Amino acid sequence: RRVMHCAASQSRWCPFEGSRGRRGRGLRGASSATWRRPECAKGRARDRRVLLSREGLRAVPPSAEELQKTYGLTNEEGKSVAFEEGRGGLTKVVLNHACGSSAEVYLYGACVTSWKQASGDEVLYVRPDAKFDRTKAISGGIPICFPQFGPGEMKQHGFARDSVWSVASTSADYNPDDRDPNVELVLEDSEGTRECGFPHAFRVSYSITLHRETLQTDFRVINTGDSAFEFTAALHSYFEVAGVENASISGLGGLTYLNKVPDPNNPKQETEANEEVAFSGETDRIYTEAPSEVVLNVGTGAGVQIQNENWSDCVVWNPWTSMEACYKEFVCVENAKTSERVKLEPNQSWRARADFEVKDLI
Repeated sequence: RRVMHCAASQSRWCPFEGSRGRRGRGLRGASSATWRRPECAKGRARDRRVLLSREGLRAVPPSAEELQKTYGLTNEEGKSVAFEEGRGGLTKVVLNHACGSSAEVYLYGACVTSWKQASGDEVLYVRPDAKFDRTKAISGGIPICFPQFGPGEMKQHGFARDSVWSVASTSADYNPDDRDPNVELVLEDSEGTRECGFPHAFRVSYSITLHRETLQTDFRVINTGDSAFEFTAALHSYFEVAGVENASISGLGGLTYLNKVPDPNNPKQETEANEEVAFSGETDRIYTEAPSEVVLNVGTGAGVQIQNENWSDCVVWNPWTSMEACYKEFVCVENAKTSERVKLEPNQSWRARADFEVKDLI
């Protein structure tokens, strides 16, 4: 199948001129936007705060009903930002754009598990073995790796992907040309994060927006403590493909990459000789100094264009027959910051953004 676009998506936009895309406006910069955030002034009845316990990673969030009352938003077409009970009773945020596109984000792991075009076609992939019972991170969609990508001093890919995140704000621009539903999720240090081997004070802000059919993400790490710390991070994105043998990635030709398949502990440095990266076996590569744009051909005549700012590496992964039940159905193309660690001094912040858009390739 090919993924179609709603008519509104034909307008051009500049992906990184502020969170609102082509108009270069921040989420909080337009009077036409409806915005819900924590209370900061008396009399602002719509601005109420829902706080998670800071006791640990397994804190129980407010119910979907409570969050809907506090942060849910509606427009003429119905619910623009809605909080619902998802799989396994976990709370999820549903973003619905006026053009018909949608996205779903679970508070557990801040994991985007669905991104559908206006046609109803799903772009992301959730593995059949994915757990929605908080016993492990959700396997699929866009899990977040932080403060560690891959193996290391703490558990694989860090703790962000199996932590409960809190809601900082929601917004939906009611301008007729640009009704962009958004949710901002936050993860802060707790006893649980310190027990995981990361004894630092921090705040991670993760914003997810639907700009028509484009999925926009904005990831920011802030050092809120009094000492420096280092981290690596990634958006571990799974994309549905029409057969892994039909999928390919353009934009990585000529780049140096670390090949982890022969020996994950001692990756071999190689150079990509092909203009398009295809799949014929297990693939686990970290392309360093990656470009700001790559395109995944999903094998249907459509592709996923991934544009990023400040994610310096691109990780390509498919497990092949080690996941016999599903390896043919997905490819991971991941925005990452892993070949060089980020060091943040007190009060410093680091920010990276990635936009995902479906394009017709033929």
